[in-house]
Amino acid sequence: MPISVTSPSRELHSHNMDMDDKRRNQTRGSDLKSRLQRRSSQSPNTERLSPEEIILWSQSLERLLASKYGMTTFQAFLKSEFSDENIEFWLICQDYKKIKSSFRLSSRAKKIYKTYIEAEAPKEINIDHKTRDLIRRNVKTPTTVCFDEAQWIVYRLMEKDSYPRFLRSNIYRTLLDSASDYIKV
Repeated sequence: MPISVTSPSRELHSHNMDMDDKRRNQTRGSDLKSRLQRRSSQSPNTERLSPEEIILWSQSLERLLASKYGMTTFQAFLKSEFSDENIEFWLICQDYKKIKSSFRLSSRAKKIYKTYIEAEAPKEINIDHKTRDLIRRNVKTPTTVCFDEAQWIVYRLMEKDSYPRFLRSNIYRTLLDSASDYIKV
């Protein structure tokens, strides 16, 4: 039976890579912290992220998405996890519902379908076959609600999966620490 032996130089290289990753994460955290502190020290007339707002994000996905900064931070988190198609789809559906022109509705529905719904789409979202078929039929004569079922599925997926991971992430923890530092001052 062959025995696997790791050379000391390979172990050292692996250890150095782990240390580099830790430093990068710490640097990202301190960069985020310093940006937050700079934003907090801006003039009172400029809109800024409050510590209370950061804390509110942990109450629900709905509160997070209602916040301009929360939405941007969550999008950055999802992008870092290569799952930003979910929030993109959800946002596009929100905009889609506001379309008044039937011509624009039709062309936008086809574009959304080709980008997010059809099998092998460039940003295919994770929905069941039944919902995918329903949308395929709805897109032929689109209404403002033809993506509602898929949007609800994606929202629930983010709520049950991505959102809890976001709350445990370094991005959110760093902001939360910065907020508590700011409150203490």
